[in-house]
Amino acid sequence: MTVDLRSDTVTKPTPGMLEAMWSAKVGDDVFGEDPSVNELEAKAAAMFGMEAGIFCPSGTMTNQIAIKCFTQPLDELIADQTAHVYRYEGGGIAFNSAVSTRLLNGERGIITAEMIEPEINAENVHYPHTSLVVLENTVNKGGGKCYTLNQIAPIAALCKQTGLKLHLDGARIFNALTYTGDKAVDYSQYFNGISVCLSKGLGTPVGSVLLADKETIKYARRLRKALGGGMRQAGFLAAAGIYALDHHVERLKIDHSHAYTLAEELGKLSWVSHVVPVETNIVLFDTVEAADAVVKKLADKGIKANSTGKNRIRFVTHLDVHPEQVEYTISTMKTL
Repeated sequence: MTVDLRSDTVTKPTPGMLEAMWSAKVGDDVFGEDPSVNELEAKAAAMFGMEAGIFCPSGTMTNQIAIKCFTQPLDELIADQTAHVYRYEGGGIAFNSAVSTRLLNGERGIITAEMIEPEINAENVHYPHTSLVVLENTVNKGGGKCYTLNQIAPIAALCKQTGLKLHLDGARIFNALTYTGDKAVDYSQYFNGISVCLSKGLGTPVGSVLLADKETIKYARRLRKALGGGMRQAGFLAAAGIYALDHHVERLKIDHSHAYTLAEELGKLSWVSHVVPVETNIVLFDTVEAADAVVKKLADKGIKANSTGKNRIRFVTHLDVHPEQVEYTISTMKTL
């Protein structure tokens, strides 16, 4: 048996999703004539109470476009030091936007208004101009840790008071909503931009949607073109996103349940020294011996995982991880 716990990006389209893709109505999206892309963008925008959306090939692209929309060269953005936009987007903040980054040390990636406020630069020619705050929900490096809207509200209030824009890297936003019980539509009152990834827990093969007001999205289309993200008959991919939003959101609680089960069993193993508390579908745990050695032992048994540190391993559950695979993983780990 093979169990792939490396990431929720490894999922493959379900039969229903493939059928939706095969029967998609398509056109030229660069001309704005792909009905499936238009439907996806409108649907995602409505779900989050935003005016408009733009479909892009990746979450990295939606994040980088958002940063470019909300900043000018010589500006500075504020984010947690674990932020995906900083660590895992190829230095795109500097390359695409000529913007510097002020990093904070939040608790498992969660930052607060109290942490942000003293890091906002005064107007002084020696300092970069602070213009943007970026949050990530859920926090990948934080083990799927979630922001609640109650935590976001004071950050948004501070940004409004100080004239900063607020962007959400919603890589796993629906996992966060599943855990917190917050409503997607309520996010619009706090964020200037929201990146919604479709290719992780929702299981599509490709794509993210950037949501914002109409003027921002108009400019975002120009930036997408400049970055090479203008796709033509992209409706085949957009159809997968529509299907996912209709059919794969509610089932995320199953992935969370599998993660809870794995975490509970990991806590009983002598070769595991610590398990980070689990909220969503990511399990981080520390090992007594080198993590790479444990990853190899698991791989020899057909279980794929990633080490994220010298003694840390990450499991990620998703729609292609089934109950019998969770049971197999647990029984195998007991033999290591």
